[in-house]
Amino acid sequence: MLASLLTLGLAAAPPPDYDAAAYERCLARLESHAAGQGISRSTFNAHVRGVEPDTSVLALLDQQPEFRTEIWDYLAGLVDGERVEDGKAMLARHASTLARVEEAYGVDPETVVAVWGVESDFGGTFGKRPLLQSLATLSCMGRRQAFFRGELVATLHILQDGDVRAGDLVGSWAGAFGHTQFMPSTYRRIAVDFDGDGRRDLVGSIPDALASTANYLKRSGWQSGQPWGHEVKLPAGFNTSLAGRTSRRPLSDWIDLGVTRVDGMPIPRADTRSALLLPAGREGPAWIVFRNFDAIYSYNAAESYALAIALLADRLRGKSGPVAPWPTEDPGLSRAERRELQRLLIARGHDIGEVDGILGSASRAAVRAEQERLGMAADGRAGKRLLRALAVPAPGL
Repeated sequence: MLASLLTLGLAAAPPPDYDAAAYERCLARLESHAAGQGISRSTFNAHVRGVEPDTSVLALLDQQPEFRTEIWDYLAGLVDGERVEDGKAMLARHASTLARVEEAYGVDPETVVAVWGVESDFGGTFGKRPLLQSLATLSCMGRRQAFFRGELVATLHILQDGDVRAGDLVGSWAGAFGHTQFMPSTYRRIAVDFDGDGRRDLVGSIPDALASTANYLKRSGWQSGQPWGHEVKLPAGFNTSLAGRTSRRPLSDWIDLGVTRVDGMPIPRADTRSALLLPAGREGPAWIVFRNFDAIYSYNAAESYALAIALLADRLRGKSGPVAPWPTEDPGLSRAERRELQRLLIARGHDIGEVDGILGSASRAAVRAEQERLGMAADGRAGKRLLRALAVPAPGL
């Protein structure tokens, strides 16, 4: 997912060297493969031949913040006050389009806008990597080459069909692009022309992007008018081995096990299939989730990602965040707090570049240096404890 990669600023290793002759042989094989999938030689030559590989993407194959970051850090940067306020503004600005989208696909505006906000910060951050360069590289190097060959061919179909201009095909290292960061193969299957201009354009058309997102969720099993889940409390001694998104049971079973909603509302005694999520274990917040949570999960297969979308959608509906606290004494930082941290690091003489709220390698190196100076564990993780400590002026500043 593009937004979380940018927000968390994961650093990649230096790009490896590559065998130029082997790469050229791979491109020749790709041309033959693409031709068999309906891509003309002129399309392939215009967009792939002569493209130099970008080997820096290879180091990113195993870096997914959804699986490498503590849940409270992950959510702090994605479901923050700025994104909530911006999302509310987008709900108002695009109200008529979102109403038509809901009528057509049955997905509420808040959920659609939440996906938009997490994926590209409402169109503010598409990513900067040329898709054709990244996908050509990944089609010839590293693991999962067969998967990326399919994405490369799908990208060429998008160009050949005239939906998007080649210059607009920039996005994440893995090939996701546009307002709601569709992979090219998903684009071909799911994207819709909602503004009626004859093109399915998820880069230049917000209506197309919002409707395509709703179409994706609908086709993933979204149930109109149903909740994604409820925050719950567990009884003492609860058997946490029953938790897990795929460990589904009727709602009535959770009642019999002593699970209750944190807001005091009753859980209906019903056969509705549901699962218990404990993203931070027994001591953290807990949720009972339903089919709509799975539909969100299908967009990017990580529970933390789906939870970010669901919680942001709730905030856009005027609800608060989790009632139960996260099991940490050092909560994560919002984007505004990350920018403040960067300003404090610069004030202490650290050359970290632009103040952008993205804690990349330079910011993390500065964090480690300050942690060491303060006698903290020098792990490079930035939390509220470090922010508070740095807010106290150092001698001589």
